[in-house]
Amino acid sequence: MQFYDLKTRSHVDVPEGDIRKTKMIRKTKNGEQVRYALKATYNGSTLFKFVNEATFKSMDVPEV
Repeated sequence: MQFYDLKTRSHVDVPEGDIRKTKMIRKTKNGEQVRYALKATYNGSTLFKFVNEATFKSMDVPEV
């Protein structure tokens, strides 16, 4: 899957074995906001990619 590396300012391909999925929940004045993200490690740095709920559920990777 392709991620964007902010340090090198380039797109990198990360194998699915290095990807984990995570949910970020925060409270707002109107309730809760849930953001779905994929987290990967590449060359010692952590990369994030925000995705929609359908993509999050379809990914067959472990959840953090």
